[in-house]
Amino acid sequence: MNQLTEQLIDCPYCGETIEILIDSSDMGEQYIEDCQVCCKPINFLVSESVNGELNVNVYSEDEAF
Repeated sequence: MNQLTEQLIDCPYCGETIEILIDSSDMGEQYIEDCQVCCKPINFLVSESVNGELNVNVYSEDEAF
C-alpha cells in the first residue's frame, strides 16, 4: 500500500504556501500540478534525501532542474 505524505510548498509563481499530498511511490518522479491559488503549472521533483526522508522541490516552467 502506498503512503501519502502531506507537504507544504511555496508556489514559485504567486508565493502562496499550499498543502499537497505526495505519494511515496512517486520517489524519483517528475510531474506537473497546477497551483491551487493562481492555477499556474508547478513542476514537482520528488526525491529521497540521504537520511531517507521525502524531498519535494518545486519549479516554475522557466526554471531548469
